[in-house]
Amino acid sequence: MPFPSPGLRLIAVDMDGTLLDGEGRIPDALWPLLGRLHARGIRFAPASGRQLATLRRSFAGHLDDAVFIAENGAYVVEGETEISSDAMDAAFTASLIARLRRIAADGSDLGVVVCGKRSAYIERADAAFLAEAQKYYARLETVDDLLAIDDQVLKIAIFDFADAAATAPALDDLRATHQVVVSGHHWIDVMNQGVNKGQALRRLQAATGITHEQTAVFGDYLNDLEMMDAASLSFAMANAHPQVAARARFRAPSNLDHGVITTIEKLLDG
Repeated sequence: MPFPSPGLRLIAVDMDGTLLDGEGRIPDALWPLLGRLHARGIRFAPASGRQLATLRRSFAGHLDDAVFIAENGAYVVEGETEISSDAMDAAFTASLIARLRRIAADGSDLGVVVCGKRSAYIERADAAFLAEAQKYYARLETVDDLLAIDDQVLKIAIFDFADAAATAPALDDLRATHQVVVSGHHWIDVMNQGVNKGQALRRLQAATGITHEQTAVFGDYLNDLEMMDAASLSFAMANAHPQVAARARFRAPSNLDHGVITTIEKLLDG
């Protein structure tokens, strides 16, 4: 069926499993497509659990003044202007770090990333965990004590070398006051209540005067669920989690088939 896309002004796109190919790279075909979007006044907004610095590095030279929805929606920036942010309470952050240390001491193979506005921080620095953290955090500092950092904390990310879904139930009691999101096979994100990509997108829409009907979104995993509700044109990738597929209005080919690019081209071509 044809996509109803008159007046399209904003496209928000998840990264892993959505835009990125099977090698974790941005397809080369995206770069000329960004030029077409810019010429038509359509904003392109990467929306990811990744930090702002990492997103900027990935799009360096192509989206210098773009909108980035970072840290699963906890930090939204357009160019050098902050659209919104949602820092966590210091006491809660400290208690969660202490709990995760206990879980690790009981035998779970976990790594913890404290995600601040200025940088991300780790205290576990073995090669295996460092390699995983460096994939997502361009600004990453190794510290002696995560409890001693001086930064506004946007998110705590937990890497489980086994299965994040198996560890997440140990944090279920936090859901009464905070978001606990399994954002990948190995990752869990803990953020303030109400922080998600969908809420971030709505704040961006309000700040820019862009409507639900003028917005398209693409996603594949559970941390994309709320984003599906924030756009009239919501696309689940063919490889999407079943809950995301059920929430979206439309389907796009998988990330392995460059589904974001081919679908945006169809939107532009009417």
